[in-house]
Amino acid sequence: MRKLEEKFRENTTLKYYNENATIFSATTQIVDFSITQDKFLALLQPNAYILDFGCGSGRDTKYFMEHGYRVEATDGSEELCKLASTYTGVSVKYMLFQELDEQKKYDGIWACSSILHLSKDELKNVMQRMLCALKDDGVIYTSFKYGTFEGERNGRYFTDFTEKTFDGFLSGIRHVKIEEQWLTGDVRPGRESEQWLNLILRKV
Repeated sequence: MRKLEEKFRENTTLKYYNENATIFSATTQIVDFSITQDKFLALLQPNAYILDFGCGSGRDTKYFMEHGYRVEATDGSEELCKLASTYTGVSVKYMLFQELDEQKKYDGIWACSSILHLSKDELKNVMQRMLCALKDDGVIYTSFKYGTFEGERNGRYFTDFTEKTFDGFLSGIRHVKIEEQWLTGDVRPGRESEQWLNLILRKV
């Protein structure tokens, strides 16, 4: 029964992104996210290998490549993969989060506003996969809407976190620590009052 529920959540969210890919891409590509992007890049060596995990519009993939980094981009929405491939000039791999199956390949994983669409059970499995895919001492950037809600909201599934609830969640996962966490307002115009929990995690 749980597997069916997870599949329903996944399909609902991906259906939303496939149906709204054009407007979603247009509104996110224009957002200046450089403060957070640069904070992440400062933790990596030049020419580091980054996985943009759930790349959406391709905004961050393009930024990282323009700054000299090697980037592999994936997304679970076929329509977003097409648009992001055109925007970035590289082939974006169509892949669900649960299909990540690499060993010590990446220096950094960028999961901006992406894995927040997983339930906590799914997220635990995917986080372990991300850590396996990271090289030793590698870093992850990820972000979640701030709060304690878990469920469907505006046609998509969300798992929200606070500092306390994320710390509790991460305590059940080995070989990872929180290196930095901070709150920001939403960078999209008109949504500044929405808060986000930003996290830098390190593989240990």
